[in-house]
Amino acid sequence: MASVNTLIKGRMASENAPRIPEVTAHLVEAGGKRLRPMLTLAGAHICGYEGKYHVHLAATVEFIHTATLLHDDVVDESDMRRGKKTANLLWDNKSSILVGDYLFSRSFQLMVETGSLRVLDILANASATIAEGEVLQLTAAQDTNTTEEVYFKVIRGKTAALFSAATEVGGVIASASDKETTALHAYGDALGISFQIVDDLLDYGGASASLGKNTGDDFRERKLTLPVIKAIAKADAGERAFWDRTIAKGEQKDGDLEHAMELLKKHGTLEETRDAAIYWGNKAKAALVDLPQSEMRDLLGDLTDYVVERAV
Repeated sequence: MASVNTLIKGRMASENAPRIPEVTAHLVEAGGKRLRPMLTLAGAHICGYEGKYHVHLAATVEFIHTATLLHDDVVDESDMRRGKKTANLLWDNKSSILVGDYLFSRSFQLMVETGSLRVLDILANASATIAEGEVLQLTAAQDTNTTEEVYFKVIRGKTAALFSAATEVGGVIASASDKETTALHAYGDALGISFQIVDDLLDYGGASASLGKNTGDDFRERKLTLPVIKAIAKADAGERAFWDRTIAKGEQKDGDLEHAMELLKKHGTLEETRDAAIYWGNKAKAALVDLPQSEMRDLLGDLTDYVVERAV
């Protein structure tokens, strides 16, 4: 990870546009869990890789992730990310969008340096899938008729796609067998789904410091996440009118977040969402069975527990 961070700092530099390293450094150095690049390094390690390009791929994955965060904060009009003010708030929307574009370009430069067309294919497809998931969320987020099926399509696109690509390319660069790369992909996919479900759950009860954003932001931004989708499915006429007013129409007033929380607790949807996170976490751990036994494989199991236990 130290090598990855060094490479990231070197590649986010720009001689011609000093705004680029300013904006990028603000987000990259704010911290974050660095789960995605760690998954790439772990995947390569498990499959016995001894070269240097796993570091390139880990940096690639983090650049793609950082680019999507810069764009997301503009789309969501967010003012807090990783416990700090967002780049679009400190600079402007134009800077966030353009620097995000720069990081996407940098990520493809790093991919190409590995010399693997298969790696390029996996990460290029993941980038397209992420954008597709974000657009789907944009169209479905404020539609109170949105189903759980659509929700899972959204999070599999916007979150799980990069998790699964991150683990899979670690195996690919190590020339792992098809069985092993399939297992790494399945692990990353299930872990990513569990991770996003937990994030959506914590928005209705987590601490702002641990979330890196304000509790209740999803409600204020009128995002239909799993706890709310489940509550709407169980709502009576009065409750449905509340969700239509606050989410579909965006007519929110003081006390609405608290009332939303009461409805989620009334219908037990926070517990059901937590159960869904545990289910996908167990699927992730089950996928590890097809990977070589090692300490690193055990650590990936521990990582899954860490992701899920944030919601317990």
